[in-house]
Amino acid sequence: MAEPIILCENLVKIYKIQDVEVLALQGLELTVQRGELMGIVGASGSGKSTLMNVLGGLVRPSAGTAIVDGHDLLKLSDAQINKYRREKVGFVWQQGARNLIPYLNALENVEMPMTLAGVHGRRTRQHAAELLEMVQLSHRRYHKLGQMSGGEQQRVAIAVALANNPRILLADEPTGELDSATALTIYEAFQTLNRELGLTILIVSHDPTIARHVQRVMQIRDGKAASETVRRRRRPDTAMEAATEVDSDHHEDHFEELVVLDSVGRLQLPKQYREALNLHGRARMELVDDHLIVRPVPPEDLHQLPPELLHQAEEAEEKGDGRLQQWLHKIRRKKVIE
Repeated sequence: MAEPIILCENLVKIYKIQDVEVLALQGLELTVQRGELMGIVGASGSGKSTLMNVLGGLVRPSAGTAIVDGHDLLKLSDAQINKYRREKVGFVWQQGARNLIPYLNALENVEMPMTLAGVHGRRTRQHAAELLEMVQLSHRRYHKLGQMSGGEQQRVAIAVALANNPRILLADEPTGELDSATALTIYEAFQTLNRELGLTILIVSHDPTIARHVQRVMQIRDGKAASETVRRRRRPDTAMEAATEVDSDHHEDHFEELVVLDSVGRLQLPKQYREALNLHGRARMELVDDHLIVRPVPPEDLHQLPPELLHQAEEAEEKGDGRLQQWLHKIRRKKVIE
């Protein structure tokens, strides 16, 4: 396999607010191949926006590895990180006002990054016009921000992000303020750019349907990669089905969610699984043939656990967990817990 364009290993980002440290990324691992169209999802505070800011060179990682297109983001000087932001990555933000200058028209907005990079003349305007045509907005080139719809503003923003021919496009909630029909036009624009330019695109989103518009989706939970949803093409059952799909360009996709296993063997068990099995602090693991079995520690063994885990069990008892109440009662009757 070719060298990935993005490689993060054990990535850590700590924000310090006065005397309080906030661990935004807690050993996150991520590999993105060149030309991928990928979504990143997660609850608020999960670390997904922090990851985008790290990859974009807007914040420095605290520890770990973050290599983007051969650049080690932990080792770049201030001048090098500025050059990296200008040449390697393009940004599309949720708010149109953050992407565009309101008193400039669409064409002038797309020209602006090239002008700031020292590129002038007829070639600049021609390239800007080509980018607007690529996002299907050449007919709006002389319109200003207030004369365009939200979807049109975002498509101009995409053209602006591509002005300096970046290797990676980072989009943070680009459809967050758009209706579903307009959001679809934005996803279609990303798909076109990915397909025609081979551009690597990462999209942070709360949109539950994003898996239908990208090649894979990574879910971040508590600052770590938790799972990936991969879109796979369903294989036709018969030759007739295969011929029908080719003729109609209609394909049925299958989505599979996979748990992420990092380089040191860590994985996250979903909360609903832990609650269903009453997994608290410790579990038993067993290798059986070609699969792994994870079981909760029997209640009779709770007395063997550290005091802090016993405290967690007692808290769960107070919340009305009937099964756990019976277990603790049984243990107390045996005088295991005084």
